[in-house]
Amino acid sequence: MLKGKTVLITSGGTFEKWDNVRGHTNLSKGTMGCYLAEAAYEKGAQVIYMHGYFAQLPENHREMHLVRFEGIEDLGDQLKTIVEQQHVDYVIMAVAGSDWLIDKVFDQAGNELTEKGKMPSDEPPIIHFKKAPKILAEIKNWSPKTTLIGFKLEATEDEAFLIERAKLRMDSAQADFMVANSSKSLYGGMEPHIIVHKSGEIIRTNGKQQTALALIERILTR
Repeated sequence: MLKGKTVLITSGGTFEKWDNVRGHTNLSKGTMGCYLAEAAYEKGAQVIYMHGYFAQLPENHREMHLVRFEGIEDLGDQLKTIVEQQHVDYVIMAVAGSDWLIDKVFDQAGNELTEKGKMPSDEPPIIHFKKAPKILAEIKNWSPKTTLIGFKLEATEDEAFLIERAKLRMDSAQADFMVANSSKSLYGGMEPHIIVHKSGEIIRTNGKQQTALALIERILTR
């Protein structure tokens, strides 16, 4: 059981603003995050559910601590504050964070647009992006004793490649578990997932719900 334990779950996609009207996000709806939150709640955990604007909420969300974030930087700032100010036993990073942030915006003549209210709609803007921060790699610095679980999505169904990439991400982030899956899981309900433990143990599952249940069961035996 997870009674007396705090499980923080990040869910859904980030929304990176271009101006006060527009922005970019991704296809994540927070389904995995909901399954994880429900599974942890059923095991008695205190659940902190951090969710993007367009993410679903768990069925028992009224029994959880809800924290809404906007972009990847906002998520990082709020997550850092939470894990530094209170004891969090598990952080499960199921969020689909953006890889790119807006750097500068120009008009077709090359003039920088600095007005943040709304970009002109009479001609397409030229947008320069910058690399987004990698929050997963910072969490152990903020809270070294927290058990960290990450997700690694790749545009392939090659299991060996998925496991290799998951292990690399796990090592770089000092994570305890990494869940690898193909981008097909964004569209299907029963796509394969691979849970990789830092010991090298591999657990294969099908679908988001089965993966969430298996992951929560596995961390109970850690």
